[in-house]
Amino acid sequence: MLDPPSRGSRAEFLPQFGQRVLLTVDTEENFDWDAPFSSTEFGLEHVMRLRKFQEFCEGLGVSPVYLVDWPIATSSLAVELLSDAVSRGRAEVGIQLHPWVNPPKTEEVNEHNSYAGNLPPALEREKFFRLRDEIATRFGVQPLIYRAGRYGLGPETAAVLKDASVAIDTSVRANFDYSGGSGPDYSQHPLWPYWVDSGHRLLELPVTSVYWGMLRKQGRSLFPLTRRIPKLGGLMARLGLLERIALTPEGVTVEEAIRGIDIAVDDGLPILVLSFHSPSVDIGYTPYVRSEEDLDRLYDWFRQVFAYCRKLGVKPTSVAEIMAATVLD
Repeated sequence: MLDPPSRGSRAEFLPQFGQRVLLTVDTEENFDWDAPFSSTEFGLEHVMRLRKFQEFCEGLGVSPVYLVDWPIATSSLAVELLSDAVSRGRAEVGIQLHPWVNPPKTEEVNEHNSYAGNLPPALEREKFFRLRDEIATRFGVQPLIYRAGRYGLGPETAAVLKDASVAIDTSVRANFDYSGGSGPDYSQHPLWPYWVDSGHRLLELPVTSVYWGMLRKQGRSLFPLTRRIPKLGGLMARLGLLERIALTPEGVTVEEAIRGIDIAVDDGLPILVLSFHSPSVDIGYTPYVRSEEDLDRLYDWFRQVFAYCRKLGVKPTSVAEIMAATVLD
């Protein structure tokens, strides 16, 4: 899963599926993003705000996929709030592994080990299955989609997911490279969904991020220069030459997102995967929402993005719909 897929592994979907958009929520504890990783220093104060967010999504006709980690799965309040929507078919629940807060806590807590795929395979597996089983017990459903916290896939993750009968992974953040901090490099992975295995048992659904600008076709070779040359990235974006746009309300304006959507749709991408972190539904728990105005902008981002997708004929979708529309032969 760490290497770009071979040719011929691209997944195909039924013609009537068209182009769709999936909203994924990294549903997790709130913590200080500037502090070292901690297995104990976190909270769940934002969880009450998930009720409003779910009501908002239902008003838009969107079924979010809540990718739940251990502190959320073991929170009675979080389970109560999300289970109602899941039971009514208005939301889905998946798995997100934050190893530093997930038992068994036997490893040293540090940046390297914050990527579950860097852990010894047996430990990654045990943490994953404890979380999977907790989610299944608490929510009464078998989760079918996974995202490694911090996008931290490892060489043995695919085997774990297949053994757990998880059908979809959405840990690959195409066009991003985390190798500088001990994480994986997805800079050369495709945006199009692809099969991880030849047996078509595990579908990779990359998080959507595109290159925009006159030089976007050369984005994968040119964008790494922006990390080495100060201010180059901002200059290229202002000149309309090259910009990387992730489809998230966190640090991306709605105008930028719409440009990214245009690129993805024009390229024929069958599924646009939006993502953000659940603590952003409250004030003060992520760098992206520090005021009421920031929170209003987040909701407005979703409102405008989904309206624009509908205008283009890109309808909201769900994990269940994606699985039903996937061509298996």
